[in-house]
Amino acid sequence: MSSVFLGLKSLKKEEKIDFVIANGENASQGFGISGEDYLSLISMGIDVITSGNHIWQKEDIFPFLDKMDNIIRPVNYPDGVPGKGWTIKDKVAVINAQGRVNMPSTDCPFRTVKAAVEKIRKTTKIIFVDFHAEETSEKEALAFYLDGLVSCVAGTHTHVQTADEKILPEGTAYITDLGITGVLDSVIGSREDLAIERALTQLPIKSEVKQGKASLSGIIVDVDDESGKALSIRRIIR
Repeated sequence: MSSVFLGLKSLKKEEKIDFVIANGENASQGFGISGEDYLSLISMGIDVITSGNHIWQKEDIFPFLDKMDNIIRPVNYPDGVPGKGWTIKDKVAVINAQGRVNMPSTDCPFRTVKAAVEKIRKTTKIIFVDFHAEETSEKEALAFYLDGLVSCVAGTHTHVQTADEKILPEGTAYITDLGITGVLDSVIGSREDLAIERALTQLPIKSEVKQGKASLSGIIVDVDDESGKALSIRRIIR
């Protein structure tokens, strides 16, 4: 958490950042996000926290998902589960969705996100989508499907930042994966010795978050206030 606080505080000041979105589904030692850690992240200056398939690992986050507008879960989960799949804060809309390729079964992310976008655009055109998915092809397809309708589609889930940031023809910024906020010299944030032992023995050895100097990864997107279209996108690792 300290790396997030120190890195984000200086980054917001240096880059004059107006709005911060962070995927926090593994904020609690790599397994879900607790209510306490949610409150800590919000206090650090994060405006909206998105999530993914691990959001359900800490049940004490459920009341916050139901009551608060600054933390969301994937929009394409069935009706009746805790929380909501999108929110609007300070004229910035954020949608969270989960992929279906090599992921737990959910409703169609394409249809559910498109339906949310149609509602949201009646209020604001500045729309960010966190697509928590495994496959690059699925992420790229969703981005082109939404091109011109949302400001940015950013992929999460793989913990490895990709170098394919771009602005699509109709003005939507895109990157396949934002990367990790954690120790880069690791196996997607976990101890490499345990990952190697699991591969060699095929035993169900539980991963542990690697401790050490952490890095903050993500993107900075500049958006036109009127059209909602992206003007620029660039990667950051610090």
